[in-house]
Amino acid sequence: MKQLINRNSQGVFIIAATPFTENGELDLSSADRLVDFYLTSGVSGMTILGIMGEAQKLTADESLTFARHIMGRVNGRIPVVVGVSGASLDNMRHLSHSVMEAGASGVMVAPMPGLGTEAKLNQYFKQVCTTLGPEVPICLQDYPQTTGVQFSVETILKLTKENEQIVMLKHEDWPGLTKLSRVRAESDTGSTPRISILVGNAALFLPQELQRGADGAMTGFAYPEMLVQVVDLHKSGEVDRAEDLFDAYLPMVRYEQQLGLGL
Repeated sequence: MKQLINRNSQGVFIIAATPFTENGELDLSSADRLVDFYLTSGVSGMTILGIMGEAQKLTADESLTFARHIMGRVNGRIPVVVGVSGASLDNMRHLSHSVMEAGASGVMVAPMPGLGTEAKLNQYFKQVCTTLGPEVPICLQDYPQTTGVQFSVETILKLTKENEQIVMLKHEDWPGLTKLSRVRAESDTGSTPRISILVGNAALFLPQELQRGADGAMTGFAYPEMLVQVVDLHKSGEVDRAEDLFDAYLPMVRYEQQLGLGL
């Protein structure tokens, strides 16, 4: 039975790159090796077809082919979240329902560019939730550096309170530590349900974000086992050891984050 993402999901959901051959076709053999590597690294879940996964390069058929292939390789061992963002709600519904039928644990949705007001954001995600249906858990992607759309704390809380499908937040606002602290504090109240918070931004601030209540990370890194160990150490109360381990890898994290070098 597949594991659906929920309001208590935690750990490291590694964001997978999408391998291509030299002529631009999907490289599914390399995708298999990536999956095996991630599983060996001990990740809690995977996210595919996100911004790092270069989903915008794929046709609708290629996206579905890749998603089905990855989930076949994973074979239910960990949850898989699939990015389905796009301008067309019909295309989003088709891809979402298709990947859920193939074994996905949920989908990730970023706002369309141009949603510049709270009212527009609320209306858009209400339409998304209605279109996808209550059986599709949603991870809300807050990545204003790429989307150009800013979520306030109040909007995030309103969305997760009024739309039961929105169970997870991928937090990538930068700087965003205060925002993270507020979402965690205010989503753990009786009036607003808890929301799982996984952080991105190449895990540059992972120890500090865990201290502020993040449940883990949803990002890519060449050494995912480090992310797994940092989250596990922090969870077990060994905060200083987690910080020391992270600091040992921090030069590589920063190197990967340089513009023009990372995905």
